Amino acid sequence: MPLIGVGGIASASDAYAKIRAGACLVQLYTALVFTGPHLVSEIKKGLADLLSAGGFASIADAIGSGPDGAADQICATYG
Repeated sequence: MPLIGVGGIASASDAYAKIRAGACLVQLYTALVFTGPHLVSEIKKGLADLLSAGGFASIADAIGSGPDGAADQICATYG
């Protein structure tokens, strides 16, 4: 079952954390409304940099690759 990371995503590192915790998609809303459409390209570039630094060839390679308990930490933080 695909997981979608929502809530609290305002940067590439936020998206990266959700992906590493198991999300195969992330949703932007509030940050997009308040920051503007350029946020999408900023997150895409930052995410590409984070994936490269983490040794991942693609987002698919990073899905669920976080340390044990990463999903629990996100759930505890964002409810």
